[in-house]
Amino acid sequence: MRKYTGKGVYGAIAIGRVSLFEKQDAAVKRIHITDTDNEKKRFEEAKMSAIKQLQEVYDKALKEVGEANAAIFEIHQMMLDDDDYNDSVKNIIDSQNVNAEYAVAVTSDNFAAMFSAMDDEYMKARAADVRDISNRLINNLSGNVSAETDSEEKLIICADDLAPSETVSLDKEKVLAFVTAQGSSNSHTAILARNMNIPAVIGVGAEFLTEIKGGEEVIVDGFTGEIFVNPDKENLEKYRQKQAEDEEKKRLLQELKGKDNVTLDGKKINIYANIGNLDNIGAVLMNDAGGIGLFRSEFIYLENSDYPTEDQQFSIYKKVLESMAGKKVVIRTLDIGADKQVDYFNLKKEANPALGYRAIRICLTRTDIFKTQLRALYRASVFGNLGIMFPMITSVSEVKKILEICNEVKSELKSEGMEFAKNVELGIMIETPAAAIISDKLAQMVDFFSVGTNDLTQYTLACDRQNPDIEQFVDTHHEAILRLIEMSAENAHRHGAWIGICGELAADTTLTETFLRMGIDELSVSPAFVLKVRNAVRMIDLSK
Repeated sequence: MRKYTGKGVYGAIAIGRVSLFEKQDAAVKRIHITDTDNEKKRFEEAKMSAIKQLQEVYDKALKEVGEANAAIFEIHQMMLDDDDYNDSVKNIIDSQNVNAEYAVAVTSDNFAAMFSAMDDEYMKARAADVRDISNRLINNLSGNVSAETDSEEKLIICADDLAPSETVSLDKEKVLAFVTAQGSSNSHTAILARNMNIPAVIGVGAEFLTEIKGGEEVIVDGFTGEIFVNPDKENLEKYRQKQAEDEEKKRLLQELKGKDNVTLDGKKINIYANIGNLDNIGAVLMNDAGGIGLFRSEFIYLENSDYPTEDQQFSIYKKVLESMAGKKVVIRTLDIGADKQVDYFNLKKEANPALGYRAIRICLTRTDIFKTQLRALYRASVFGNLGIMFPMITSVSEVKKILEICNEVKSELKSEGMEFAKNVELGIMIETPAAAIISDKLAQMVDFFSVGTNDLTQYTLACDRQNPDIEQFVDTHHEAILRLIEMSAENAHRHGAWIGICGELAADTTLTETFLRMGIDELSVSPAFVLKVRNAVRMIDLSK
């Protein structure tokens, strides 16, 4: 038995035999030609064929992974019409008197290298898109067609890498999983895999492909990213059991997909998902969440070695909004400090950081950082249904200052000719007793509340969340906490705001009925708990 490890991009177990995916990337030869006009005509014909093929791929993706994720193939069609790309190909044909295949290959290498050299991880991943459209052009020019497998057996596809169009073109009925030697979690391929519910592991390394052979038996663990080649009986039995348990769990939950979050007596509630980065969007969609109730933007700062730029943040917010295809996405502004420290912020060491310089306090005193994030958020707002949420609120004056800064940002964007949505909802976290107690005043200033029960518990009970020695004193169902939530709900509704819960208590199904009776409008939980909470809601009768 041999073991390899990569990065799991869709959690599931697959056991089956290997099929090596061989691209049609024949070596492109440089051929001297005299009729450059004819070569440019061949290029244009190949391009028209490619656009037609990509439309077919788009139509297939639209049915399987939805409009937002199929959009990449519309972008590929646009890339084929990009002036810089086309001018490069035609210029190489004219200036070097070479065949169209060679001109496309050189242009592909140049553009892919340009993207790969960029600092932004999202832009780096676009190099694969350039290669994808270029290979399609070269295959059309060379007369190559994709090979189809006649095998009726479901197989585990192993490849150096898979372009987005290759991933979507896979016959899901014949694919158990796929494993790639290369690839990044930011690639469209990884995102599509998650949304197509195909177990997948990427970035296993070049050594894997040189050692794996077609027909070998393989276990793919999409949860851990582990690959076992020619497993022994003990591991086979272990993973068959794990696979059966996972499939049974998913089968039971799948019965709830597409069903309403409605009680037996007709009370409806929104069930959204909490996520920390783009990699989790597939899980949100797979678990049928109605939207994203908490997108923790601080991951962008935690994963950076310096302050993220406006454009870097914009591309991330745009991507999550597009992926959710019109469903509500609530993005929480920077929540650095306390247990989330970032070196380049140069925050002073504090005796009690949970009560110190954190979250909105940083934003309101370092407004350059805050305005950069707000500009990115408002710019991205035109690509979906955005709500912006501000953490650690304790006073009316803080909210007034936040609203002033938001208006400044919108005025700046308007003067620069930048578009932004006019209907962006603004909300605050209710995670301090102060915010709950003055929620009657705060509700008049914002569109929504979201209760952060983790911090609300900490501050109400004076119990440090990070201290394991006092766990016995932490009663998450404490009457004081529940009263503060109920007070906030009553004040929100009295003044026309809606209220959700995004802390851990939202997933506590022993409290689901309590929250519904309080009038909570939305529960936002980890993606894996969405269907569990839906099940709890559908078993409640509030009329009794």
